Amino acid sequence: MKTSYATIAALLVPATKALASGNAGEEGMSLFAAIFLAFAVLIVMFQLVPGVMLFVGMIKGIFSSEKKAAESTSKS
Repeated sequence: MKTSYATIAALLVPATKALASGNAGEEGMSLFAAIFLAFAVLIVMFQLVPGVMLFVGMIKGIFSSEKKAAESTSKS
């Protein structure tokens, strides 16, 4: 049993060093990674525009209802 643990440990130690080193020679992103990130940014931007429009409409509705409520109480 001890020899199997020693064998597994002896195989895993060099592998962890190799995985930890990463790709030092490669710089930048690949083309597919850049396209994926651009697509994700487009999705966020296209969802942001309607969200901002809804938020502005909600704020206008809140303040116009307060204005109407103040006018109706002053008339009564």
